[in-house]
Amino acid sequence: MAIPTSGYPTTLDDTNATPSATVEFPQPASSTDLDATNVEHDLLHKNLSLSIVALQTKLGITDSNATSGTLLQGTGAGSSSWSSTLPAVTLGGAVTGGDQVMSAVTHKDYSETVYAGGNTATSKTLAETNGNVQTWTMTGNCTFTMPSGSGLQAGTSLTLILTQDGTGGRTGAFTGVKWAAAATPTLSTGAADIDILTFITFNGGASPVWYGFVAGQDMSS
Repeated sequence: MAIPTSGYPTTLDDTNATPSATVEFPQPASSTDLDATNVEHDLLHKNLSLSIVALQTKLGITDSNATSGTLLQGTGAGSSSWSSTLPAVTLGGAVTGGDQVMSAVTHKDYSETVYAGGNTATSKTLAETNGNVQTWTMTGNCTFTMPSGSGLQAGTSLTLILTQDGTGGRTGAFTGVKWAAAATPTLSTGAADIDILTFITFNGGASPVWYGFVAGQDMSS
């Protein structure tokens, strides 16, 4: 009894063509005696039976035919089914939505990525792909180039949290932004002053129109 008779399918079964004491499913040649050492005929059949039962136990024994656009789900008691509806699940990692539409969604206890952009210097090209909330330290009179491009979706919003450096007095200009009464806001100028500006585009794309709003100024105290 050299062929292993356990471990199905908790480990990747070995199908090495050279039979040995660790190969669960040896592949004998046409001239190999099926009762030779490590290729016992009865044990080979037993292992195949064990592996099939183990797979049935793990994957279920119902609805075995795959259906397009569905996922195989365990329903308990050794059964499974193909379904286009996800059950209650907990995500264990990041999910990329690929700019697909989600309808009839209720969000609860959610947050947005806060991107720490660092220093602005005198010019900065913004990218919404970094995060829809961004922090920047004003280290120069900065011209912000607003996000654009084929991947920019209509309805995208962007929040900037701008902090004056220890010198203060830094100004900000924003390309392609429409402000109320066509009046670009003046940033707070004190050292370490914090202003929060929000933006939204309703068309997106390569030539977006951004609308800007002052959410708060001199928020440092």
